Formats: sequence, C-alpha cells, structure tokens
Amino acid sequence: MKNIFSLIAIIVALVGYAAFAEAQQPAKKVPRIGYLGSASRSAAAGNTKAFLQGLHDLGYIEGKNVAIEYRYAEGKPDRYSELASELVRLKVDVIFTSSTGAVQAAKKASKTIPIVFAAVSDPVASGLVDSLARPGGNATGLSILAPELDGKRLELLKETFPKVTRVAFLWHLSGARGDIPFREA
Repeated sequence: MKNIFSLIAIIVALVGYAAFAEAQQPAKKVPRIGYLGSASRSAAAGNTKAFLQGLHDLGYIEGKNVAIEYRYAEGKPDRYSELASELVRLKVDVIFTSSTGAVQAAKKASKTIPIVFAAVSDPVASGLVDSLARPGGNATGLSILAPELDGKRLELLKETFPKVTRVAFLWHLSGARGDIPFREA
C-alpha cells in the first residue's frame, strides 16, 4: 500500500511540474561568418573593429546571434587557398574578405558559399564577377574601381602641394588593372 501511495505521489509531482514547464524551442541556427583577412590579426584590428560595428548596427553581435571564424594570411598570399578551404570545411554560411587573391581562393574553394568582398580594385577584370550590374556566381561586394578619379587625384595633389614637380607611384603591375591607372592619369 505504501508503494502505491509513493507511486501516485511521484506521478502527481511529475504531472504538476509538467504543467509549469515550458516547451523547449528548437535551437535557432546561429549564422557563421568566415572572415578571411590578408594581414595579421593585429594589423587588421581597425578593419575588424569596423566590420564588427557594421554587424552590430544590423543587429548581429558576435557570440550572441552570430559566430565568426577568423583566419588571417599574415601577409602571405600563398596561404589564401589553405585558409579558404579551411573555412569551407567548417561549413561557414558566408565568407567575407577584402583582397582580390583571397576572393579568388574562396571562389576556387567553393562554388556555393556566398563570398562578400570589400575594396577590391576591379572585380570584373580580375574574374571575380561577370559584371558590376550582375555579378553572377557566388561572389559580390564593393569595388574601389574609379579610374576616372586618377586624374583628379593628381590634380588635388598638385593643388595641395603646388611646388611638387615629380610624383612617383608604387604599384603592383600584376594586379587586375596593371599599368592602366598610370596611362589614364
């Protein structure tokens, strides 16, 4: 008889607690961003801070409702492929980067993961997108392509420093635009 009362007491207690318990909500998938930096973490600190602030402005807070996988090439472009492949293996939802070489490596590593880039000089000439109006593929982003401004930049330099008679440019000629900026300017 004691056992029956004990069993009834346990059942009543469980039913009573169940009435107060809320149903568990299915866990929301937290988006994962792959951040592929070309410099070191410390050298990219300002850009990373701006990136995080932009996410915050959109309601995304790292560790709360978005996860970020950081990978840095440490100034070694030959590491882009390895790091991009690592982000793909981690199954990030999107890859963010700002270097032409890093975007090319990410595109080679995945044809499906979206790639967002910032400050790429000429995404069309470098083969990152089909056109500025319709990028196509899995990459899109911002371009700093503005060859029409090259002459204006020289003009502003001359206005700012009127005594300057010679200007030297340092440019990587194997870049997407080669020596076009200098000829146009």
